[in-house]
Amino acid sequence: GKPFTMVVEAGKVREFARATKSQNPAYDGGPDGTPISPVTFLMSAAFWQNSENSPLSGVDLNWERILHGEQEFVFHGAPPRSGDVLTGQARIDRIYEKAGKRGGTMTFTEQVTEFRDAGGALVAELRSTMIETSKATTEG
Repeated sequence: GKPFTMVVEAGKVREFARATKSQNPAYDGGPDGTPISPVTFLMSAAFWQNSENSPLSGVDLNWERILHGEQEFVFHGAPPRSGDVLTGQARIDRIYEKAGKRGGTMTFTEQVTEFRDAGGALVAELRSTMIETSKATTEG
């Protein structure tokens, strides 16, 4: 997908932390007053994107059969802080199939979104796996 810009805003960090019932004072500003983002805050990047930012637009998926498989956050330093401006870009890492336990196949699509700072340094990666199930095969 095309790159997108995500501004880490103090108010949004606090709202996210409260929505997840966090009591961590670092998310409210901590000792220096600058909130650090919860590790799962990068999920809110979805609100900064549209269809041109998604690499999934070129993948043929049956959205009625999609399951959330896995989510992983990889940080290459401290989590982003309030005031950071990140550039994100999503890509398909790989697509593969496995046999389903009830027959048929499952298609796994692994997507990676990289977040870089203003200098281009890799700050974090958001890795997610979607699973497209197939209908179980039927016999006679």
